[in-house]
Amino acid sequence: MLNESVIKVLKNGMWDLATCANGEPNVVPVAFKDVTDDGKLVVGDVFLETTLNNIKGNNGRIAISAYDTQNLEGYQIKGTAEYATEGAIVDNFKAMVEKMFNGAATAKGALIITPEKVIVTTPGADNKKEI
Repeated sequence: MLNESVIKVLKNGMWDLATCANGEPNVVPVAFKDVTDDGKLVVGDVFLETTLNNIKGNNGRIAISAYDTQNLEGYQIKGTAEYATEGAIVDNFKAMVEKMFNGAATAKGALIITPEKVIVTTPGADNKKEI
């Protein structure tokens, strides 16, 4: 599902997370993110309170828009998120956040997202094509 092009954009591009609960949509940019070897998307929780509340209220449904700001290559990934408060992924995000904020902030946990659908958002002939 996550081919080489999608993984490259996910690893190097910008991500926006979109959730919705009770008819109220929410979208946030994320800085602490990665793709695991088994194709899961992971996001460090530093300021994700509304996102987490929405995930609790909508059975974990989430969408990610990932894109390269230079060439506009992009993908929308829809899937299901779970929240973790311990483990290697959380430890990595905690170290990353604490280093960036010089100890003034930390990651409280991590979203682990299982992709279910990948849609091309790059302008052109393949736009809206499901991979």
